[in-house]
Amino acid sequence: MAWLLLFLAGLLEICWALGMKQSAGFTRLWPSLFTWITMLISFWLLAQAMRSLPASTAYAVWTGIGVAGVAVVGALWAGEGVSPARWLCIGLIIIGSLGLKLLD
Repeated sequence: MAWLLLFLAGLLEICWALGMKQSAGFTRLWPSLFTWITMLISFWLLAQAMRSLPASTAYAVWTGIGVAGVAVVGALWAGEGVSPARWLCIGLIIIGSLGLKLLD
């Protein structure tokens, strides 16, 4: 169950990071509210997962999901350029996160 909570927290991290971009520095109301709400839920889910997972593993996986997810969504949805070297680095983040789960 902790891994599911952690995965959901990571997905919400992607949402709040993208929402923050859309909020234009918290100057737009609805994207700002979306960002704050998803951020709070993401942190809460992370805290729940940390009740039974090591903090170092949980935090690394949470940030890995967020970093890789924002990079992929940014490339595919927001039209941000991604070179083959960046795709390789994103893949390494994902492999590292999976490795942490398998070794836990």
